[in-house]
Amino acid sequence: MAIFARIKPKFWDHLETSRSTDKFHFNFRRIWKMVTTLAVLVALIPLAIMAAIDYKVSRDAMESEIVLRLSRLVSNTRRNVTYFLDERVAALNYLNLSKSYEVLEDPAELERALANMQESFGGFVDLGVINDRGVQVAYVGPYALEDINYIDSEWFKAVQLEGFYVSDVFEGYRNVPHLVIAVKHVSSDVGFYVLRATLDLRQLGDLLTTLEIEGGGDIFLINSQGILQTPSRYYGDVLDKISLPIPEFSQHTQFEKFHQTESDSLLIGYAYINPKNPLVLMIVKPKDQLMGTWNQSKMRIISFLLVSVLIIMVVILYGTTYLVSQIYQADQRRLSVMHQIEYAHKMASLGRLSAGVAHEINNPLAVIGEKAGLAMDLFALKDEHERDPKIVEIIDSIISSVDRCANITHRLLGFAQRSNVKRKEIQLKEIVEEVLGFMGKEAGYRSIKIKVESVEGVPPVESDRGRLQEIFLNLFTNAFAAMDDGGTLSIIIQEKPPDKVTVNCTDTGRGIPKADLERIFEPFFSTKTGKGGTGLGLSITYRLLHEIGGRIEVESQVGRGTSFVVTLPITANSISPGI
Repeated sequence: MAIFARIKPKFWDHLETSRSTDKFHFNFRRIWKMVTTLAVLVALIPLAIMAAIDYKVSRDAMESEIVLRLSRLVSNTRRNVTYFLDERVAALNYLNLSKSYEVLEDPAELERALANMQESFGGFVDLGVINDRGVQVAYVGPYALEDINYIDSEWFKAVQLEGFYVSDVFEGYRNVPHLVIAVKHVSSDVGFYVLRATLDLRQLGDLLTTLEIEGGGDIFLINSQGILQTPSRYYGDVLDKISLPIPEFSQHTQFEKFHQTESDSLLIGYAYINPKNPLVLMIVKPKDQLMGTWNQSKMRIISFLLVSVLIIMVVILYGTTYLVSQIYQADQRRLSVMHQIEYAHKMASLGRLSAGVAHEINNPLAVIGEKAGLAMDLFALKDEHERDPKIVEIIDSIISSVDRCANITHRLLGFAQRSNVKRKEIQLKEIVEEVLGFMGKEAGYRSIKIKVESVEGVPPVESDRGRLQEIFLNLFTNAFAAMDDGGTLSIIIQEKPPDKVTVNCTDTGRGIPKADLERIFEPFFSTKTGKGGTGLGLSITYRLLHEIGGRIEVESQVGRGTSFVVTLPITANSISPGI
């Protein structure tokens, strides 16, 4: 609130809406709020709509780009895995076609065949031949698996129906996770037999882990039950069940969004290796990390929006405040002109009235004065009356009272006259005492002490008598209004070298708050609102001093009083050009 009090415009506290000539015609605060609101709406609504559209378009474009890159990665990886498996299935088929059953039964020939496939393709761990009764008749590899019967195994039944089989990862008789491929070969001699090979999971895992997965992602294979077939960075080792949902079968690459928490979401791309293969390729990436570039763009958009809003608000507030201030100042000038016109009319009416009153009063006074003089002359002719001091004193009192009334009417005419500035030499003490003469009755009634001190040697000033009368009348009237009964008004007149004279008017009144000191010379600003104050006295005083080349300063302390210092040039030539 203290900051607002320092920066708020002058019109903020003026809420008058009366149509009278001495009030403001406008509610300036309401005008300011209305114009500011309309300008803000007109400027910010289109900006907000454009920013929202740009935000959505940019985000959608970024998400589409991410999905497209992920789709490419899933598709390419699926082809690599499919090629890896198909290549080894084809190798077994070639071995079946190139070697007879009798040759493959020979462990030495089977071992040479395994060595050749390991050298040519890699990834083969062992090799076995199973006859149509499910008995493994030949085996080469690191495990003791000869003569094992697979007649009841699911893979053996599946290879009889399909002709080939690619298993998911299982432990089997080895108690070690492994994956097997098997191909069936029909022979006229033995019916059919199956050539079965175990693949190295590390080579399959390396095929996936060598891929560059940006954004902290993960890539792995699972089976249709969600069991890991290759190691995962975040979801476990081989044969662990993942915590992610198992994707539904699709012949094409698919994407899903999975929300682990309210603030953590995943983008999952997956593809089934083939309809007859239980393996599912999954690539999982945190969406927030994938959207890192978008987050930077989003921050740029938000920053641009905030900076734009800030600039727009500053321009609107400054522009609106400036325009309303101009209206306020124009209305103040209008009120000031209206007051001057009204004041001129009042002074003209007062002048005519004073002239009439003075004429009507001065005529009887002249007669009274003449008659009193005649009576004095007649009494002087007779010795008995001449020696009567009582009669002479009475006649002198009559003549003195007539002169006093004449002086009063003369001063009244002087106050009523309004004309251009007429400079002549004036003793300020005489003007001050003349003005105080009008306030003597009130001072006596309220027990207000008036002290007038003029430093010896104060020169006269070249100025306008009527304006000085009005200036000091306004100052003394304000001082009387500020003081309680029994107060003191001190007036000190002194020279201020080199070419000025000051009149210090100090009262013991209530004082003026510091916040109001800067505004007391503004038109219609009054600390006596509701008590008869119009807020025009000091404004008129300030203007009149400006007209005659003077200036006025004020110092005040609440509860201790106020001091006005009027500074006047001694000669017209000493008026500064800026005044």
